[in-house]
Amino acid sequence: MKSTSISDSIKLAFAFVLLLAAVAIPLAQAQTFKVVYNFTGASDGGNPLDGLIADTSGNLYSTTSAGGASGNGAVIEFSKSGVESVLYSFAGGIDGANPQAGLLRDKSGNLYGTTYGGGTENAGTVFMIPVGGTEEVLYSFAGGKDAADPEAGLTIDAQGNLYGTASAGGTYNNGAVFKLTPPKSGSAWKETLLYSFGKSGTDGTVPVASVTLGAAGTLYGTTSAGGEYGYGTVFQLVRSGTSWEETILHSFADGDDGGVPYGGLIANKSGSLYGSATEGGTGGGGTIFELTPSNGSWTFTVLYSNPGWGISGSFRNLLLDSSGNLYGTTHCDGANDAGTVYKLTPASGSWTYTSLYVFTGGTDGLYVYSNPVLLEGHIYGTTKLGGANGNGVIWQVIP
Repeated sequence: MKSTSISDSIKLAFAFVLLLAAVAIPLAQAQTFKVVYNFTGASDGGNPLDGLIADTSGNLYSTTSAGGASGNGAVIEFSKSGVESVLYSFAGGIDGANPQAGLLRDKSGNLYGTTYGGGTENAGTVFMIPVGGTEEVLYSFAGGKDAADPEAGLTIDAQGNLYGTASAGGTYNNGAVFKLTPPKSGSAWKETLLYSFGKSGTDGTVPVASVTLGAAGTLYGTTSAGGEYGYGTVFQLVRSGTSWEETILHSFADGDDGGVPYGGLIANKSGSLYGSATEGGTGGGGTIFELTPSNGSWTFTVLYSNPGWGISGSFRNLLLDSSGNLYGTTHCDGANDAGTVYKLTPASGSWTYTSLYVFTGGTDGLYVYSNPVLLEGHIYGTTKLGGANGNGVIWQVIP
């Protein structure tokens, strides 16, 4: 059985930080933060590696990379009344194992997601949990020239097609972008690889985040490695006949621009894209950036550089509210190297940074891999570790 790859890739770097966080003196925190659920790591799940999504009734949904009935992760619901329920526990076989990504919810309330492991070839799956039903595997990745090891969630278009990325596999074994087409007349879902990374030395490799749909079916995304300097890219995929052509919008140099983006992209109404990089920048802890389209080209701008060390920036997507404010998390940044929640407010051509919460690494949680989600004026997210039982928490911040 595979372990979770994000934590494995930086396990040694974090071991010392974990010790420091365990003995850190808690700083005074504003009274806008609270832990709303502590994972036990048992049947209720544990160690979530992504954040939450909300439905129209105020319920929240997510995955955990561990725990559940078989210890292989779970899909969970956290109700508006504060009750956690397990919708599905992965057995670790053909049903999938160890989901790292969050969920997608369609207009009918069906949930979709990916697992990093399990499936018929132990290369991961795409699954669905229909309303009131049990888990269905829509596709098992075969590895090899097929995609493998998806770490990201999914995107859906108006026709019900699903899009995503896999961090491995593909023609060059450097990851791929895939599409799943819904079945017709009782047939199975059909997988198509839209693009395999690694064809050239500069097209990017190892996508960790999912793709974003743009106008006319255009796809946008990031890779955590590759590109002109080896520190990742922002890319665009455009359909050309029966194939898709890639354009690199930015290659990260791990300088002032940042490097190694693990999070994906979000778009505003004008078509500008916002994202984050986990390292680099003038502060050393990653950057928040904007890509603005103009006359067929794109302008890259750093909005904010996180102070920090090593790989400490945002691991997941940012949140853009209706007023144009951005919200994000850092997973091992802050005074206690345990993670932070922050807000960026646009003002007169610049952006103002506001710290919303600094994690201590104790009962409030440790290591924030979560995207933030806004629900009824409150921000929710998860931590992988920490909490009362050491297996992560669901937290709430009132900004």
